[in-house]
Amino acid sequence: MTEPLQPPFHTIQWDGGLDGTLLVLDQRKLPAEVRFLPCRTVEDIMEAIRTLAVRGAPAIGIAAAFGLCIGLSQAKPDSISRALTAIEDAAARLAVSRPTAVNLFWALERMKKTAYCFVEQNPRADVQDLRRHLLKQAHTILQEDIDTCRAIGEHGESLIPDGGGILTHCNAGALATAGIGTALGILYTAHRYGKHFSVYVDETRPLLQGARLTAWELSQFGIRPTLICDNMAASLMKAGKISAVLVGADRIAANGDTANKIGTLGLSILAAHFQIPFYVAAPTSTFDLSIPSGQFIPIEHRSPDEVCSFRNLRIAPPDAEGYNPAFDVTDAERISAVITEKGILRPPLEKAIRQILGTK
Repeated sequence: MTEPLQPPFHTIQWDGGLDGTLLVLDQRKLPAEVRFLPCRTVEDIMEAIRTLAVRGAPAIGIAAAFGLCIGLSQAKPDSISRALTAIEDAAARLAVSRPTAVNLFWALERMKKTAYCFVEQNPRADVQDLRRHLLKQAHTILQEDIDTCRAIGEHGESLIPDGGGILTHCNAGALATAGIGTALGILYTAHRYGKHFSVYVDETRPLLQGARLTAWELSQFGIRPTLICDNMAASLMKAGKISAVLVGADRIAANGDTANKIGTLGLSILAAHFQIPFYVAAPTSTFDLSIPSGQFIPIEHRSPDEVCSFRNLRIAPPDAEGYNPAFDVTDAERISAVITEKGILRPPLEKAIRQILGTK
């Protein structure tokens, strides 16, 4: 039996028992330095998420799950009622870290529900029992993400044409998850099955997640990337070098509209113009059925300094103002398919989403 595909590095891991530490691969340092950032407090995790030391919707959700365990450890409550209050407090603080990635809120709600259900079903349990149960749930969320990434890879690899050229944007790989990744996990699976293809990596301004992270990660998996500037995509498509565009997602509305890293919308418009398939890869936890369409997805706006500077070096005149939305929304009508751990969803996406999630 073939061994499951494993990432050559760990992006996020728990070190220790009840009073352990969350270790995250500090993505602010890549590709120059591989360094793990220890997170021992809720504030540490908030800062890691806010500053993009840990990023990617699934990884953010996992960090938040362990964050509630750390918050409970920090509070040292002497009763179950105070433990639940500490969980609520930690969740409220973590929820403001980043507004667009729905996995953050999904994980926090799941952990809170786990806590309340455990207390209700185990009236004689003490705080230590609750802590052990919550930590077990956080580990379950992490393992589920690993399994989900593998399933997405298996479902999606059929869409990768042998000998074709794939364009990616931002980073939706092992660095964004606990496993092999979503969009990039599809490429790793196809590569393992012997397919040959070229991968063109958008640099992804302003923080260069494509240049710094995706190009590095592909190399770790044995795939040679071709790095391009964001404004080169149209030229490559016109030249016939791109067979498909493959991206991840931070939140998918009920109708299939998809929020992803800024620049994704433009790629979807170009792909439609050149009649190139545009694929989104995401776990079902990224779907937000409470939001009917993309116009209601909250878009994070980050510091203008990220546009006007890079790593503390000013690249614009002193009086220039920066505009820095971190995400944009791609309309469902421009998405050829969404690859999930449960299968491939094809248009009309709103109907397909309801069917795969078992809702009316």
